[in-house]
Amino acid sequence: MKKFKIRRDDQVIVTAGRSKGKTGKVISVLTDADRVVIKGVNMVRRSTKPSQTSAGGIIEKEASIHISNVAIQDPKDGKPSRVGFKINPDGNKVRFAKRSGQVLES
Repeated sequence: MKKFKIRRDDQVIVTAGRSKGKTGKVISVLTDADRVVIKGVNMVRRSTKPSQTSAGGIIEKEASIHISNVAIQDPKDGKPSRVGFKINPDGNKVRFAKRSGQVLES
């Protein structure tokens, strides 16, 4: 199984593509395809057939973005940052933003 530095519920910035500069929260990480789905970013329109749960028609939903086109948003200044790992004094391994050194939640 692949291991990525970006996880679900992280606040990220899109660094390349048609949604460049937009920010949002990661909804899901697709490890097999190296892609992430971000809430409100990379919206596409799809035609769907009616079903028992939905009326059908044209709906807008988020499409996935390659993980290389996304960077963690630094909690201190909101700019893109890389992610590193370090061991806390209490022995826990935590992720931190390399830009500011601040520990990332989750």
